[in-house]
Amino acid sequence: MRRFDRFAAIDWSGAKGSGHPGIAIALCEAGSAAPALVPPPGRHWSRSDVADWLEAQNGALLAGLDFSFAPPWIERRSYLPGEDVPDRATAFWSHVEASCDDADLGAASFLEARYRRHFYFGAADGEKRGFMHLRQCEARFNAGGGGKPSTVYDAIGAAQVAKASFAGMRLLNRVSQRLSVWPFHPVPPDGPMLVEIYTSIAARAAGLPRGRSKIRDAETLDAALAVLGSRPHCRLERYSDHATDAILTAAWLRANAHRPEYWNPAALDPVIAATEGWTFGVV
Repeated sequence: MRRFDRFAAIDWSGAKGSGHPGIAIALCEAGSAAPALVPPPGRHWSRSDVADWLEAQNGALLAGLDFSFAPPWIERRSYLPGEDVPDRATAFWSHVEASCDDADLGAASFLEARYRRHFYFGAADGEKRGFMHLRQCEARFNAGGGGKPSTVYDAIGAAQVAKASFAGMRLLNRVSQRLSVWPFHPVPPDGPMLVEIYTSIAARAAGLPRGRSKIRDAETLDAALAVLGSRPHCRLERYSDHATDAILTAAWLRANAHRPEYWNPAALDPVIAATEGWTFGVV
């Protein structure tokens, strides 16, 4: 197994504009010290700031990002049926990049240009279930009791992941020139590596019940960190969901990066690895 000595979790945002309170980065080293938030270069992190930070990293860093690295492909043999688009994730990232001029690696325009054909924005688009296409890892996670289905084609509501995921694909297109992205790239012998994460997996592993996994106080965060083998954290000025999700998930990533079943899930085959990818921690 590749040995990592630093672990980061990035809570992401697909919101329009630049400078996002919803982005947080937490970082820890091997051992038991609690992860600490990485301060943004300005008032809030921008997505471009995150790209800059990732590209500046060296050594054995494993970083988890909380968005879908690719849309579903296996179910319909296309990311966007009826459009001439690539059939591999890395090429699709480039396609998204070439199709967007949104500020700060945003991708809202990509979705808005294709609403109703591919993305659900509301009742006027028809029945929502017609848009609920899942990747293989999402279907497996949900079938195992992981949670309700989510899809990058659902672009409405506070829980939607579409805008964040397509903005994330623009980030991946940029940083993958320097960093390896699992499972689309082989695990390199050295250098930083990126994986997709669900913060909800970390929350469940820390003993937080489904539906009550958001942490907003120091005591609950320390109790959850302790379950993951981490010492108490340094107190924060403000306890937001984004900050605590990043801190807890970085500790979870450190505690589980050595597990071979997470790197080699039974259902992950070469086609899925090249087209849809996989979420680290789903087996």
